Amino acid sequence: MEAQPRFRTPLLTLTALLTAALLTAPTARAAPAPEERPAHGGPAATVTLDDGRPTLSVTTGGRQVVTPSPLGLVTEHADLSAGLRLDGRPTTRAVDETYRTAAGKSRLRQVHARETTYRFASTTTDARLDVLVRESADGVAYRYRLPAATTAASGNILRETSAFTFPAGTDAWLNVYRQDNENQFKQYTAAAAPTGSYGMQGLFRTGSTYTLVAESDLTGRYAGAHLTHTAGSSTYGVGLWNDDPVRVTAGETLATPWRALVTGSLATVTESTLTDDLAPASRVRDTSWIEPGAALWTWLAGGKEAGQSLEAQKKYVDYAVERGWPYEVVDAGWYYLPGQWEVVDPEWQARNWMPQLVSYAKERGVRIQVWLHYTLLTDPVEREKWLSTLERWGVAGVKIDFMDSESQDRFRWYDEILPATAKHHLLVNFHGSTIPKGMQRTWPQVMTMEGVGGEEKRTNTAEHLATLPFTRNAIGSMDFTPGAFHRPYRPNVGSDAGELGLAVLYESGVTNLAGTPESYDERPEARRYLEQLPRAWDATRLLVGDPGRAAVTARKAGGRWFIGGTFAGPARTVDVPLRLGPGRWLVETVTDGPAGLVRTPYVVRGDATLSVPVQADGGFAALACRRSPARTTCDR
Repeated sequence: MEAQPRFRTPLLTLTALLTAALLTAPTARAAPAPEERPAHGGPAATVTLDDGRPTLSVTTGGRQVVTPSPLGLVTEHADLSAGLRLDGRPTTRAVDETYRTAAGKSRLRQVHARETTYRFASTTTDARLDVLVRESADGVAYRYRLPAATTAASGNILRETSAFTFPAGTDAWLNVYRQDNENQFKQYTAAAAPTGSYGMQGLFRTGSTYTLVAESDLTGRYAGAHLTHTAGSSTYGVGLWNDDPVRVTAGETLATPWRALVTGSLATVTESTLTDDLAPASRVRDTSWIEPGAALWTWLAGGKEAGQSLEAQKKYVDYAVERGWPYEVVDAGWYYLPGQWEVVDPEWQARNWMPQLVSYAKERGVRIQVWLHYTLLTDPVEREKWLSTLERWGVAGVKIDFMDSESQDRFRWYDEILPATAKHHLLVNFHGSTIPKGMQRTWPQVMTMEGVGGEEKRTNTAEHLATLPFTRNAIGSMDFTPGAFHRPYRPNVGSDAGELGLAVLYESGVTNLAGTPESYDERPEARRYLEQLPRAWDATRLLVGDPGRAAVTARKAGGRWFIGGTFAGPARTVDVPLRLGPGRWLVETVTDGPAGLVRTPYVVRGDATLSVPVQADGGFAALACRRSPARTTCDR
């Protein structure tokens, strides 16, 4: 047996050089499409064995943004974080993939990465640990793999020793962890953040480089993770749900979720699809039935009473028809006994009015989605009854609520509900839930997920709104439910233009618009803009970014760009550099005026800087299209 080195041994120096060459060298592949961010020299990972303890660091632009940080697992019968030796030379492979998604920042995705596998063996037991490291233009990720022989003998996983140590002076935007991921984001320095647990969606800034910590490919094989921190330290550990052991199937190879570090400029982090790129390919063969789009959501508009009224829901359908919105969402109440709450009608299949509403809506070109409490779908027999009935009625999708856990058992439930909803051709919106973590690539019927302090909250801040594009929404579709102009609790209550801009700033496969019909009719410019919302986005570009202070994003659909921005702080005029493409463009902004929303046209070059007035804690919306002599508006 080879003796263990007693000094720090870098294992990835050559790999880093090879990766840089791979990402910058010309290849035989076709040139990237105009909307694709071209490959470039991205961050490099260095794996080091320090006296038997493996660590990983990340360097970009000559600067270390993650300093040597622990790797490893501890199982019932083996400590796979110490006393390790490298077993043979690391092996590498290129990862080149092209895939399509139904929703998200873009529909066509290209993946170019290099994956290196390090095989470690314990010096005291027969246990083995593989560490797989991926490097791509927009980040670094790693996961552990326990070979079958190791799972047969090592028992359940007790904890990870994984951690991320950031250089001194690093800034951090974090949300205190809770089971539904709905706490607000706040800014700290990485070392000064209070002792506690934080969501696995923390954003860190070292110099001018940003790093978003996330995870991907999380299923019932494992449990959800969060960040753990002790005040005064720049290290953030990885904690597992409730510190419960992860149950391992003995004799089967186990691959843990990816620990992802999306790294680069703020635009790189915001536009990245790394968490999707790391996830398994789609398990839905025929996706022709999966259609994203805007929805009139009736909960904040009508509450419980609307949920139990067929006539009220028909009126909402009529309004969705007028606006051109493809969906109407019926929230809680529809399957409860009339006049009661939390009591399911035992005869719901026979005497519910939902089939009438679905038929009424279908005749008018609108489809219905419905709310369900997840407990109705835990028993396999009951789950099949509910889902098959909804499919037979013609319901388009389900909003499933109150999972409120990231335990291994709850992810095993996700493993069951995802193929079941695909089987019955039902779109999915998860509320009270985990966050996407790559789920939307593998299960493209998942249109959106909550996991955010959204429009229902009464205590959100403008700073929170201006952090979400770089944290939660950077990971996947987010059901913030914008458009609740009638709500007095929204942080941008003085800026209808800021509320309007959220419908574009926040990406969601189904954008659930939360206002009342009356509130839209009182704001004809907002109504007109929301009527233009497309079903899905072809490309996403960050125009302005300052976490907690400012966010402006442009999203392309067909030949038009939709722009949404939010700003925390006093009223002012903001400069927005456009990234629309060459030539001249017609840009129509929607801003706050003394008497309401104002639409203003500009003719500019695609790379111009636009000056836009915004109210205090407000924002704006805009629509851009190619300029032509006959075109006076970008409305379709």
